Amino acid sequence: MKTRNIWSILLVGLLVVSGACSREEKKTEEQKETLPVVRTAEVSERAVEQIGIYTASVEPEIINNISAQTPNRIREILVDEGMRVSAGQRLVVMDDVNTISYETQVSNAKANLDNVKLNYDRAVELLKIGGGTRQQVDQMETQLINAKNTLAAAERALRNVKENTVLTSPISGVVTARNYDPGDMTGNLPILTVARINPVKVVTNVSESEFSHVKVGMPVTVTFDTYGDEEFQGTVSMISPTVDTSSRTFGVEVRVANGEGRILPGMFGRVMMKLGESMNVVVPDQAVVKQQGSGSHFVYVLNSDSTVSYHQVELGRRMGNEYELLSGVEPGSVVVTTGQRRLADGRKVTVQKSK
Repeated sequence: MKTRNIWSILLVGLLVVSGACSREEKKTEEQKETLPVVRTAEVSERAVEQIGIYTASVEPEIINNISAQTPNRIREILVDEGMRVSAGQRLVVMDDVNTISYETQVSNAKANLDNVKLNYDRAVELLKIGGGTRQQVDQMETQLINAKNTLAAAERALRNVKENTVLTSPISGVVTARNYDPGDMTGNLPILTVARINPVKVVTNVSESEFSHVKVGMPVTVTFDTYGDEEFQGTVSMISPTVDTSSRTFGVEVRVANGEGRILPGMFGRVMMKLGESMNVVVPDQAVVKQQGSGSHFVYVLNSDSTVSYHQVELGRRMGNEYELLSGVEPGSVVVTTGQRRLADGRKVTVQKSK
């Protein structure tokens, strides 16, 4: 009887232990099934072309202000703002009321020169026949030189008046400003402003750390908001010799051909420069996750014990379906490319093998 009870107790104990083991095994299996499943990729370091992109604005290559040298009344303005003009084209006609008086001065100077020259010639002839003195000839020669200088000055003044009567454009370009109307007296402002816009200057600022990479003559690509993704080719034409102490940047001018006149002064653009190469880690774009509520980005790195670590990264260039990383991940690391939604720092994962 006692023996039967003992065997009954042992049998119950075995059943309990067996049931507990089964439950533990089932629980372990369930835990395995609920582990996040991820895919991974091993990343490496490689040479990445460094591209600098800078905001810029368009300026004319040359600006000429059209003004009269002396205050005068405007008779006609032959062009208007926005019109294209050619070098030498007549732009403004001024009142010529002063022209007659300057022409009279020239005529008087010519008559005086003729008279002085006649007297000088007579003095020379008298000296030859003994009827005069060398002093008289020298005095007449001085008068002759003064008379020539007076005529030259009068003619120069007349030319200036005529040049200021009809104002022409010194360059081919576009009229960008008109400050007066016919009948106005000229003042401190120029009558017209003419700008050469072929080529144009695209002006930007580059950070001090990139100064050594920018060279005069290097090719660059320029885009403008007005024309979307259309690219325009240019070259660096000027690099400022000084750095702005407040912004730690230096000015750069890029010359861009503008034969069709599509690029206008004041347009907003972006300049793209190639600044050499740098060795950095490159990861698939799927591995990079943006942290909600901030501008930070991170990557999950797979550890040897099948857990993942959270790594905040600094992004560089985007190259198709890849990102350059400036910091945050070491070469040779294995990063998670899919399944990040269920992950947290230190969580264990199951890696799905690629087919």
